[in-house]
Amino acid sequence: MSNLGTKIDKMATGATDSGDNRKTRTLWGDALRRLSRNYLAMAALAWILIVVVATVSADLWVPPLFGDPALIDTTTAAQTRLQPPSAQHPFGTDDMGRDMFGRVIYGARVSLIVGVVATAASFVIGVLIGAMAGFLGKWVDALLMRFTDIILSFPWVLMVILVMSVLPQEVRGAWSVAAAIAAFAWGSFARLFRSSVLSVKENDYVLAARALGASTGRIIFRHILPNAIAPALVIATMTIGGIILMESALSFLGLGIQPPDISWGRMIDDGRRFLTHQPQLVLYPGLAILSTVLSFILLGDGVRDAIDTKSKD
Repeated sequence: MSNLGTKIDKMATGATDSGDNRKTRTLWGDALRRLSRNYLAMAALAWILIVVVATVSADLWVPPLFGDPALIDTTTAAQTRLQPPSAQHPFGTDDMGRDMFGRVIYGARVSLIVGVVATAASFVIGVLIGAMAGFLGKWVDALLMRFTDIILSFPWVLMVILVMSVLPQEVRGAWSVAAAIAAFAWGSFARLFRSSVLSVKENDYVLAARALGASTGRIIFRHILPNAIAPALVIATMTIGGIILMESALSFLGLGIQPPDISWGRMIDDGRRFLTHQPQLVLYPGLAILSTVLSFILLGDGVRDAIDTKSKD
């Protein structure tokens, strides 16, 4: 009986034995191997890692080399304001004399926090609701999906703008923006994951596990979740880029990050007054948004292709 259970577990994870039976191939192992062969996705992942490492380590090297990007030195601001790119200031300085390169690096911190936290919260809420609806079915499914339909019926971008507009200015920060986005962005995850669960739970290995008396928790976490979660992971990867763009738009409108905090959208809003004669004030944070959002989208495309079971090695 235990050998049969092991075989069912292998069926659920897509594991197969190689010719000499010494190496076991799994669905996720094959996906990682296919992803590593996608050079465009690997380039996007490399850029994301560069941004993350530069942002995390910014406190160690940005202030000593370029000065505090949030500090306004009133004694030298008149001489250092709106300087063009140079060796001392690779991206030039803004209208307050602050180094633009350091501000772009620190602005990535807020944008990444909002993107990752809001996506993770939306993902967890959506997966939990979708899993309960798809696995339990009946009245639970009907109740949860009608609630999801109500959330999806509202344009979540407009709802986030509404929520941020009524919040006091002093509490508009990275965490409040992430919470507002997560409160309305989980509906698509719930719908998608419910569909995946409904498809997976009728597979032979799930029925066999039930026949062997496997517990509900084992069926969900061992057999259904690993095989149903892949499409949601793809959407989550792309959603991070979309939420970074959303945070930038909110900050540009004055509804997101407030000074003295730094974000890319806030920098574009501050620099648009000088667009005609100092375009670098908008260009560099704009390129940072473009490259990072595009990298998450390309990585999501690569993950989608990698987990496609119909793709060939």
